[in-house]
Amino acid sequence: MVYTIDIQIQEKAKERVVDMSELLEMGKKARAASYEMSCLGTDKKNEALLRVADALVEHAGEILKGNKVDLENGEKNGMSPALMDRLRLTEERIAGIAEGVRQVAALDDPIGEIISMKRRPNGLEIGQMRVPMGVIGIIYESRPNVTVDSFALTFKAGNATILRGGSDCIHSNLVLIRVIRDALAEAGVPVDSVQLVENTDRAVATELMKMNKYLDLLIPRGGAGLIRSVVENATVPVIETGTGNCHIYIDKTADLDQAVQIVRNAKLQRLGVCNAAESLVIHKDIAEQALPLIAADLASEDCEIRGDEAAQAISNLVVPATEEDYGTEYLAKIISAKIVNDLDEAIAHINKYSTGHSEAILTKDYASAQRFLREIDSAAVYVNASTRFTDGFEFGFGAEIGISTQKLHARGPMGLLALTSTKYIIYGDGQTRP
Repeated sequence: MVYTIDIQIQEKAKERVVDMSELLEMGKKARAASYEMSCLGTDKKNEALLRVADALVEHAGEILKGNKVDLENGEKNGMSPALMDRLRLTEERIAGIAEGVRQVAALDDPIGEIISMKRRPNGLEIGQMRVPMGVIGIIYESRPNVTVDSFALTFKAGNATILRGGSDCIHSNLVLIRVIRDALAEAGVPVDSVQLVENTDRAVATELMKMNKYLDLLIPRGGAGLIRSVVENATVPVIETGTGNCHIYIDKTADLDQAVQIVRNAKLQRLGVCNAAESLVIHKDIAEQALPLIAADLASEDCEIRGDEAAQAISNLVVPATEEDYGTEYLAKIISAKIVNDLDEAIAHINKYSTGHSEAILTKDYASAQRFLREIDSAAVYVNASTRFTDGFEFGFGAEIGISTQKLHARGPMGLLALTSTKYIIYGDGQTRP
C-alpha cells in the first residue's frame, strides 16, 4: 500500500473551527479498544508489534516523503537546528525506531503479574495484580519518533492511546499512524488502540486535556511551554516529563582526559535532547587544569561557555554568565560554568538550578560519589558517565514514553511498568466480615 498526503486538506484542518464531536468519538473508540486490549494475550501483542516494525521499514520511503514536507515547512518557519534535528527522519533512524518496536516486543509482558500475595489471619489471600492503565493521551511536539515509541509501549502494556503531535510533524505522523494501524488490522488486533488527533489547533489539545471521561492519564512531551500548559490546564491526571537543565560536576579528583570526553559527549553528541548537559560545575582545586582543556575542546566545536568571574579568570574562552544562564536549558551550543569551593557548594548549586532530570559527578573519590548519589534530587544521577544515557532504550526498556521529573507514580525514563496500574485480588473460602 502507498500512503499519500493531501497537504491542502491538512492546512484546512488546521484552520477549521474545532469540532469537539470528533474528539469525543475518538475517546469512545479508545475506551472500547482499551477493554479489548486488556484481554489481549502476550503472543498476539508481540505478533502485532513485529508486524508494525516490519511495516515501518517497508514503508520508509513514504514516511520520508511526509517527513520531507515537515522539514521544508520547518525551514520556512525558521525552526532552530536543534528542533530540525529532532524532526528529521532518515532511513537509518526509521530502522532504529523499528528496532525499538522489536525490543518492546521482546520485553516481558507486565500485565497479569502478581506483585504480592499475603495470607491474612482470617484466611483471605490478598494480593496485587498488574493491569493496564486504560486510555493514555500523549501531547508532544516535533518528534515523530515519539509517535512510534508511544504506540509500542502503551500497546505492549495493554493500553489504548490518543496521540496529539504538533503541527510541525503532522505530515510525518499521518503516514506513521496509517502504517501502524494497517499493520494492526493485518494482525487482527484493535486498530483504535492507537489514534492520532489530526487537527493541530491548540484548542483541540486543550480539550483533550479535559477528557476525564475517556482518558486515564495524560503525558506531555516537549518544551517547557508545552509542559507548563498541560500541567496548568489539564483536569486529567498528568505525569510531568520535565525539561533538562542537566549538570556535570567535575570533582577535584576527576580524571581530566575522561572529563573532557564525557563533557563533549554530554553537551555535543546531540543538542536538541533533554538529557544533554547544559551546566558545568567545577571544583576550584582542579579548575585551572580542567577548564582550559574543556573550554578548548568545546570551542573547537563552536560551543560557547558562559561562566562566573572565577571561570572567566581561568580561561579567556569563557564569557560572562547571568543568573538566568544557570537555570537555562539551551538546546544549543552553549553551556554554563560555575566554579565551587567544595562538594557541599556543588550539590547546593545543582539542586537549586536543576530541573530534576539528570546530573553527573566525575570523581575518583568513593565517598564523594556516594554523597552525590544520595543528596542530588534528580531522576537520574551518574558517577563518571555522560548524562546522555538517560533514555529508555539505553536503560533496556526498548523505548520510552518520556522521562518523568516528578515523584508520583513514575520517575525517570518511563517504560512498560510506568504505563500500568495495579488492582487488589482477594481469594476467599466463604469468609464474611463480623
